[in-house]
Amino acid sequence: MTLQARLDAFKADFKGGKPPYNAPPEIHPIMERATAALFASGQAERAIHAGDRAPAFVLQDQNDRTVSSAELLAQGPLIVTFYRGVWCPYCNIELQALNELLPQFRALGANIVAISPQKPVNSRKSVRQNQLDFPVLSDVRGETGAAFGLRFALPDYLVALYQTLGNDLPAFNDDPSWTLPMPARYVIGQDGVVRYAEVNPDYTHRPEPADMLPVLERAAAARR
Repeated sequence: MTLQARLDAFKADFKGGKPPYNAPPEIHPIMERATAALFASGQAERAIHAGDRAPAFVLQDQNDRTVSSAELLAQGPLIVTFYRGVWCPYCNIELQALNELLPQFRALGANIVAISPQKPVNSRKSVRQNQLDFPVLSDVRGETGAAFGLRFALPDYLVALYQTLGNDLPAFNDDPSWTLPMPARYVIGQDGVVRYAEVNPDYTHRPEPADMLPVLERAAAARR
């Protein structure tokens, strides 16, 4: 099953109110309104895209170890996926799908990291819950997401909904700002230039992990 098929199946169950979700139907128009507003803002078009130079970053992983994009790029291409947090089921499904292709990514010389604004304790939960074999980095106050053009402020009506649902982002992220990154995935070449980019304001849609393989194969061939 493709990643998007998994996401669509979850979305259908969630919107259908099936156990264990039991989501009240009135929440869905609010979420869809916020997604439509983010599309209309044009922010996704202004984010880092293929051909741009990727911002460098130095962040802490789930075990409080320092991870540097420069050091990883010295080893090979770097896959970077931005996600919202362990509280987001769509993000968890995506992380699991990326982990399934990890042997193929590494065989082509690539490293992969996931970045979210959540605290390291929640990153540890992401790794444990999704059985990940790659680092999950904590983007304190969303500064790296902002450098990539992904960070946005939730509208007041969505903040109110999240509070009702118990999604306490200030507690998850140790940041009072109620901001998140748009989900995005990048392949950065060893020269720091983005070779592949997918940015989507709709968090229920994610690109297939296998879409990156041709990019990594070309990079591997160029190194030979």
